[in-house]
Amino acid sequence: MRILFLVYHGFSEHSGISKKIHYQVKGLRENGHDVRLCYYGFAENGHRCRYIDGTILKDYGTGRLAALRQRIYYGCIYNYCIRENIELIYARSFMNASPWLVHLFMKLQKAGIHAVTEIPTYPYDSEFSPHIWKQPSHFVLDKWFRRSLYRYMDAIVTFSDAIEIFGQRTINISNGVDFDSIPLHQYHQPADGSIHLVGVAEVHIWHGYDRLIAGLGEYYQNTPIPRQVFFHIVGGVHPNERYKPNVFHPGMQAIIDKYGIQDKIIFHGQLFGDELDKVFNISCFAIGSLARHRSGITVIKTLKNREYATRGIPFIYSEQDSDFDNHPYVLKAPADETPIDIQQIVDFIDHFTIEPGEIRKTVEHLTWKNQMQKVINQLSQFL
Repeated sequence: MRILFLVYHGFSEHSGISKKIHYQVKGLRENGHDVRLCYYGFAENGHRCRYIDGTILKDYGTGRLAALRQRIYYGCIYNYCIRENIELIYARSFMNASPWLVHLFMKLQKAGIHAVTEIPTYPYDSEFSPHIWKQPSHFVLDKWFRRSLYRYMDAIVTFSDAIEIFGQRTINISNGVDFDSIPLHQYHQPADGSIHLVGVAEVHIWHGYDRLIAGLGEYYQNTPIPRQVFFHIVGGVHPNERYKPNVFHPGMQAIIDKYGIQDKIIFHGQLFGDELDKVFNISCFAIGSLARHRSGITVIKTLKNREYATRGIPFIYSEQDSDFDNHPYVLKAPADETPIDIQQIVDFIDHFTIEPGEIRKTVEHLTWKNQMQKVINQLSQFL
């Protein structure tokens, strides 16, 4: 099948989202499909451009008018699809439904070109302020036009269990993994017997790392002779999340200072390759999302859970994830605001005997090759 994979933004070398998209494209190609990747970004001369596999499809120019043109002029995509006999568009939602996108997909449907849109996180409304005047303008447009847009889709791809989203049927898949890019966990237990936990994320309120930090504070405060437990946070942490109070917690740094555990929380910033592996290899347990309930989500199949399992390290999370809920290498945290029970994690680690390779085998069916072919197979049943 000839497929256009449509992304409404550009890529970053170190972005997990960027890597995921390239793995999805790779998965489709591994199944024998002819896939072209369409995305938006900046050329070396500063011009805003839309690209197909690195070649400029449309140069919008520079300045504010160029920024506006790339949001409303999609004719180059339509013309390319007609010229290249594209059979399917796989679009990735950027919460950017608009009358111009509605017009594009209406024309594509009339031309006999099928389309699906992947919504990475659903529901997502609660990630924004309930007050309309505080919401980004693109999100306000999205709320007005998304139902109209998805009428021109064949289905919505979702990592949730929803059977219908915005009035459109769904194709339910899991986030996938690329085995070639994730090494197997090589744990080296520290000589002093200390326990190291690791969480990898661009930290947002729904990751709930504040719950883990509060749990560590309670553990050290209330345990007569505590084991030394450290928490390594790898990834970007927005200053608001670390220092400013919000409705859920006073800021991670305030919790750290309250309990005096400054030496137990290590902020590494972004790490990649060997440097990331070094942190994983001194850690024996990983931290997934601990507060998806804060954004109104109870069921989700996060990418991070799958990456931890592919690496072969046990982990904890609080949402519902049918791929992992009953596995013996997983701890489930309550989906509430209580501090995480660190003693439970310590006891779990002390009795844990499953080898990394055994954990990795349990997710062999979750490769992007398998997950993306599920989209094609289910879509063929609708057409």
